[in-house]
Amino acid sequence: MPLSHRPVRPADIATLCNLPQGPDELFYMFPKATYPLTPEQLSEAIAQRSGSTVIEIDGAVAGFANFYKAEHGGICALGNVVVAPTARGQGVARYLVQRMIALAREEFAAREVWVSCFNHNTAGLLLYPQLGFVPFGIEERQARDGSRVALVQMKQVLS
Repeated sequence: MPLSHRPVRPADIATLCNLPQGPDELFYMFPKATYPLTPEQLSEAIAQRSGSTVIEIDGAVAGFANFYKAEHGGICALGNVVVAPTARGQGVARYLVQRMIALAREEFAAREVWVSCFNHNTAGLLLYPQLGFVPFGIEERQARDGSRVALVQMKQVLS
C-alpha cells in the first residue's frame, strides 16, 4: 500500500467533505464547521490556512490536513486532520502527521509543531505522543450539544 502526498487541489474538495463520518468526526476535524461539511466551508478554511496536504493510497484520497497557524521560524499548528474511513488503521494518520511535521520544518523553518485533540478522540490522543508530541495544556471547550469537552494541546519541539 504505497502512500503519497501532494498539495490539495480544487477537484479534491467534494471527496474531502465526505471523509468525516458524522457530526462527531467533523467536530474533531473542524470544530467550527456545521455537519454535513460543505465545499464552501472547506474551501473557505483552506483559503485561510497554509500547507493543505492530501494523502493518497494508489491515487485515491485517504487523508487531509493543514496548518491554521504557520509562523516562519515559529509555530505551525496542525488542523483539519482527517483520514478516510476505508483507510483507517493502515498508518495513514501517522504518515500524514509525519509529512506535516516535515513541511513545517522545510517550508516554514518552524521551531515547534502544535496539535490539539479533543478528549473523545482516542485515536488521536494515542497517536500524537507516539510521534513525539507532548501535552502542554488543556482548554475547556463546548461540544455541539453544549456539553463540556477537554481540548488537549500538544507540541513537538523541532531541532
